Amino acid sequence: MAKTKVCVIFGGVSNEHEVSLMSTKSVIDNIPADKYDVVKVGITKKGRWLFFPGSTDEIINDKWHEHPDNVPCMISPDRTTKGLIKMDGTNIRIEKIDVVLPVLHGRNGEDGTLQGLLEMSGIPYCGCGVLASALCMDKVHANMAFDHAGIPHCKWDYMMDWELDNFDAVADKMEANLGWPIFVKPANSGSSVGVSRAESREELKSAVHAALAHDNKVIFEEFVAGQEVECAVYGNTPDLIASEVGEIGASATFYDYDDKYKNGTSKTYIPAHLPVETRQKIQELAKKAFTVMDCKGLSRVDFFVKADGTILLNEINTLPGFTHISMYPQLMQHTGMSYGELVDGIIRLGLEGAEDER
Repeated sequence: MAKTKVCVIFGGVSNEHEVSLMSTKSVIDNIPADKYDVVKVGITKKGRWLFFPGSTDEIINDKWHEHPDNVPCMISPDRTTKGLIKMDGTNIRIEKIDVVLPVLHGRNGEDGTLQGLLEMSGIPYCGCGVLASALCMDKVHANMAFDHAGIPHCKWDYMMDWELDNFDAVADKMEANLGWPIFVKPANSGSSVGVSRAESREELKSAVHAALAHDNKVIFEEFVAGQEVECAVYGNTPDLIASEVGEIGASATFYDYDDKYKNGTSKTYIPAHLPVETRQKIQELAKKAFTVMDCKGLSRVDFFVKADGTILLNEINTLPGFTHISMYPQLMQHTGMSYGELVDGIIRLGLEGAEDER
């Protein structure tokens, strides 16, 4: 039986390019070689697509784009092609693909744009579709959806970049509605990039500028005193698995980018230090949020739990980090699925229900 050809797309132009490289090495190194042939496509920080024939060591070292045998390529939007167009000088070749596994965090990978291209191409792909990807990526519209669905989450508000000229009015509103401290985030970003904690108006203004460096919308959230916990959801509705709940013990003031990917000094506890009943409620809420947002395949759902047991949803990550220290694979491994089984399962979920036109 011929192996399934999996195209792993990595890198990208987002501010999470480096995180993608770390996740990609772990993912490719754990794809079962007896079942799949892996085709690697990297996107440079400038947006150039390259067919990459090298090793994952070159990916993690960010030397992959210098490989002498790289070939420019692109996903063909023509549904009859079902693959990559490789452009080697004057020679144009087609590389057929069975399924795409995106390992692109952030914009132009996790926000529905790549998913839209793949929908046009007719190539099956892993993970959430266009709507869920776009909705979960934009924290403003995600919170609006949570409000409408009655999913409890923390108090929040937002501003557009053009409101910066009237910052005092914005600050008045946030101070009155949210109190101090206030967490400030780009509406469309992940991995805690551009996130700040503000404890005064001066810090709030600096935080807004930091967030606006990554997006044209800024989201403000109240400070929640409590435990930061996460739940991995795996599957396609209605057959969903919610993992055991894990807890983040951040070494910084909050669980920031360095804590997640550089220092490795934060601690994780699986299961979280919570009563069984609370963890079960979190699992049910995670599956509800996954379903409400029309997610598929996988997502990590993050929560806060206050001292009185109140559970508040924080956000949904449709393409969570997949490094060796990332919470999603850790949670699924604790649930009984090895890293290799997890990657295999995600690929199989991506193939479920695909049009059989090959």
